Amino acid sequence: MNFRPLGKRVLVLREEAESKTASGIILVDSAKEKPQTAVVKAIGKEVEDLKIDDRIIFEQFRGTEFTLDGVDYLVLDIEHIIGVM
Repeated sequence: MNFRPLGKRVLVLREEAESKTASGIILVDSAKEKPQTAVVKAIGKEVEDLKIDDRIIFEQFRGTEFTLDGVDYLVLDIEHIIGVM
């Protein structure tokens, strides 16, 4: 991958959404909510509190989605990250 976010931004890879509910109902893709957890893949130079491969939780409906080398990524501003797991 040849991408580095600028400033206080972070490139993340979303974790897979659950395909089954707790009661065993299988969800179709259109019924799944996008997960709010992700793994950090690249960090801007102004980001201090994160490192590559950290698992994070971020605010819902935030970031910019794009595809790079056939993989869907999300770029988040550091202020939209809630915490590290």
